[in-house]
Amino acid sequence: MTEISSDTILDSLFDGVLFVDVNRRITFWNKAAERITGFEKAAVRGTCCIDNILRHFGPKGREQCLDGCPLAATIADGKLRELKVHLSHKLGHRVAVSVRTTPVRDEQGNIVGAVEVFSDNSTHLQILHEFEKLKQDVYLDPLTGLGNRRYGEMALTTRTDDWYTNATPFGVLFIDIDHFKNINDTYGHKIGDDILVMVANSISLSLRKMDVAARWGGEEFIVVLPGATKVIAKAVSERIRVLIGESFVSAGDDALGVTVSIGVTMSRADDSVETVVNRADRLMYQSKSDGRNRVTEDE
Repeated sequence: MTEISSDTILDSLFDGVLFVDVNRRITFWNKAAERITGFEKAAVRGTCCIDNILRHFGPKGREQCLDGCPLAATIADGKLRELKVHLSHKLGHRVAVSVRTTPVRDEQGNIVGAVEVFSDNSTHLQILHEFEKLKQDVYLDPLTGLGNRRYGEMALTTRTDDWYTNATPFGVLFIDIDHFKNINDTYGHKIGDDILVMVANSISLSLRKMDVAARWGGEEFIVVLPGATKVIAKAVSERIRVLIGESFVSAGDDALGVTVSIGVTMSRADDSVETVVNRADRLMYQSKSDGRNRVTEDE
């Protein structure tokens, strides 16, 4: 049976592997390291990682080789380390990699160097980017940038489940732009779209970090307020109403503003997504009946 050398085995790995001695001088550099970095073995072996050839940059933009080198730390204390960094490719661009370091010991247990294994994360990051884009396509309203109805329903389902499981209350606002059809008929759909974006931005600016806003359809919006009390829900509603009323879009020489009617309800013991939304919707129509540009809440 043919004996295979350790170098041959390491050269067959998909991940980059390098060995350094206690002075951080590179003594081994496998083929995957050549592929990931662009630096050939002959150009790297015998140099010191402290020479900063790859210029590893950590998550805070700090050059790891000069300040916080994981190899130096592992040689010093014998502990394994793992981090995500960006290295400099020979051609000048950055490559996202996951780095793992572990000490190398002699037969007496003395640390004589360290090994670094690094994996190219570029494909992984691209997959994450594509996934985020897919989530946007699935859950975001392309015009306003808010969540779409599906996203709103998902948020409501989450809050309803949490209500049944942990008795965590939540509030729901149903918001409708007053006389929106007249705007489209008078100024056209482009101005109508500008109004929708302005309203969406005003809603977003009025919310707490944990709140969720979604375009429910047409000129209707829904807001979910996790953990809110009636006082908080009313305050958020009034903030939205006032901010929208004080905003406008340019329509030729006109500064065109709108108002909104809002219904506010709180979660109840027997609520489902449908019942809580229908109740907020009915309260919004009560605001319409009472003269528009107002908030109507649960009794």
